Amino acid sequence: MTKYGQYCPVARSLEILGDRWTLLVVRDMITGRGMGHFNDLERGLPGISRALLANRLRQLQRAGVIEKRLTGSGRASTVYHLTPAGLALSPVIMALWEWGETWAFGDPTEEELNPVLLMWWLRSRVETALLPTRRVVAQFDFDGARRGSFWLVMTRDEATLCLVDPGYAIDLLVTSDLKAFFKVWGRRLTYGDALRSGVLSVKGIPSLTRAFPRWFGWVSSVRNSVPTGAQSAPA
Repeated sequence: MTKYGQYCPVARSLEILGDRWTLLVVRDMITGRGMGHFNDLERGLPGISRALLANRLRQLQRAGVIEKRLTGSGRASTVYHLTPAGLALSPVIMALWEWGETWAFGDPTEEELNPVLLMWWLRSRVETALLPTRRVVAQFDFDGARRGSFWLVMTRDEATLCLVDPGYAIDLLVTSDLKAFFKVWGRRLTYGDALRSGVLSVKGIPSLTRAFPRWFGWVSSVRNSVPTGAQSAPA
């Protein structure tokens, strides 16, 4: 942990949050609805070692930003939760997000096009309360990705990312250029414009294709005009 030796709230805050990866751990816990398992946090931070992640979690615990709770026996039972101090960082993360969109963000570079990470982020964004009462399975195929298909298995209880075929009937087939889908995720390209230009296609049960953008907060980006045969905009 870097010490600045200054009696200043900004300096004190940076002593807790300014080390590499620390704010990204907080980001993922906030977008993960305030809690996370160690393995889930590791999956969302490709490039971080397990030892470094454990170190950052210990630092955040000591600072009172997160707390560790045990829900049973074994490592999988350990869950990290944001404390009130950690939850208070939500507007900070959102402000950095908005600043980055305005001043530090462009199109994704080749080294940033990680489809597994993109799908992990997508899984964390699913608004499960908006899903139908039955299970929905969506298959994602990306042009330009080094590996094949991905699947999201979604219910009102949880959303699960599968890297191998889960064996369920497919309700939605999402095909997209990988870079274009990253731009939709990063709000550099609207969902509606991606449909119209043909870089994104969503096919399947009509009621589900209409609802699909709502599950990820993209409904406001959809306009009324879409190409013939593509997903129609939600009412």
